Amino acid sequence: MAGKAAAPGTAVLLVTANVGSLFDDPENLQKNWLREFYQIVHTHRPHFMALHCQEFGGKNYEASMSHVDKFVKELLSSDAMKEYNRARVYLDENYKSQEHFTALGSFYFLHESLKNIYQFDFKAKKYKKVTGKEIYSDTLESTPMLEKEKFPQDYFPECKWSRKGFVRTRWCVADCAFDLVNIHLFHDASNLVAWETSPSVYSGIRHKALGYVLDRIIDQRFEKVSYFVFGDFNFRLDSKSVVETLCTKATMQTVRAADTNEVVKLIFRESDNDRKVMLQLEKKLFDYSHQEVFRDNNGTALLEFDKELSVFKDRLYELDISFPPSYPYSEDCSQGQQYMNTRCPAWCDRVLMSPSAKELILRMGTLRLEGSQRTARE
Repeated sequence: MAGKAAAPGTAVLLVTANVGSLFDDPENLQKNWLREFYQIVHTHRPHFMALHCQEFGGKNYEASMSHVDKFVKELLSSDAMKEYNRARVYLDENYKSQEHFTALGSFYFLHESLKNIYQFDFKAKKYKKVTGKEIYSDTLESTPMLEKEKFPQDYFPECKWSRKGFVRTRWCVADCAFDLVNIHLFHDASNLVAWETSPSVYSGIRHKALGYVLDRIIDQRFEKVSYFVFGDFNFRLDSKSVVETLCTKATMQTVRAADTNEVVKLIFRESDNDRKVMLQLEKKLFDYSHQEVFRDNNGTALLEFDKELSVFKDRLYELDISFPPSYPYSEDCSQGQQYMNTRCPAWCDRVLMSPSAKELILRMGTLRLEGSQRTARE
């Protein structure tokens, strides 16, 4: 997903992507992804560009280190990026630290025509001029040019080793200061649990984590500036409401485990039409027979069930969504427009902004969002 802010004389492009699967199949997925990314850069021709990646390096980071290095070198040296003569790259590669590892990667590119760009030093509490290209990795906690935190384990006790957290940087472009926050929130661990209540228990966990991030951004340690928060929020459609709407005329069959009597599967069948199966729901299965409802007209018929941001209606804004659900697309390149049947498709990847950032956008230009596919990585 990308958002473009076009200020007089300065075009800013914000891009977010959960790239975990790229490192599992670098020869195919990574090449295709980079080609699409370069096309976005060519189309928008931004002066300042931010790329926020989540699950950078994939699930097996240690095994993917060579692919990570190749990916970074490709981005920094590609002909498509040759006009960007300054760059900052921040990679959380400290995968051996369960306490700190977030698998976040943040890339910032500055066009050669852009003058006098500054980045904030959070330790010295002053701005420093950006020159050259620099890469920071491994232990980002000691890097003064950013703030990074991993969410506490008790935020999501179901996950033994969560890699969710955020990284914050601050910039001054054309005398305008703003924060850019790369974020990855918690996923739905079970479709069945998500279906039980409205809103789901997982929605509440995400609200708690996002609220924590927003409080950190506006606390008293530093001067308040406009901010953009973009990344993988893992926002999901309200599962109970979606299922009830999609299966209005269906009957439900409950399948329980013989030994525990626990619900392990729900089967929704049409009342007529030979009782054809419409939807099968398991912990990690969401198999709906009419998948086109999520793609037709960019899935706008289901936007009414996208409710998680409403809790922050006075603190966060976004422009109209004009792209189909960004997750979970197939990892098979030959079926790139198909959703996997693991989860209900949803707009997980977003570009959000503070009230003052929204006013800045409205005053100085427009912000456009473009859909970007994401696979089943959580």
